Amino acid sequence: MKGVKVLYFASLRELLGHAEQQIEVVDAITAQAVWHQLNPHIALPESCLVAINQEYASLSSVVQAGDEVAFFPPVTGG
Repeated sequence: MKGVKVLYFASLRELLGHAEQQIEVVDAITAQAVWHQLNPHIALPESCLVAINQEYASLSSVVQAGDEVAFFPPVTGG
């Protein structure tokens, strides 16, 4: 089994209290399922963005062993 590296940025990192986690996967799962397995008691914020292997993706995108998944709030400019 190979793991999936999960990264949290900005307010999500503050909410969870850590910037990174690792999850072992046997079969492909969705990005949303990764969140729910690692954070079962914390709802995924509606406006949350996700990237898989540094490319924007949807929460229904498939994550496989060896991937990197990042969750972050919407980026604002100024």
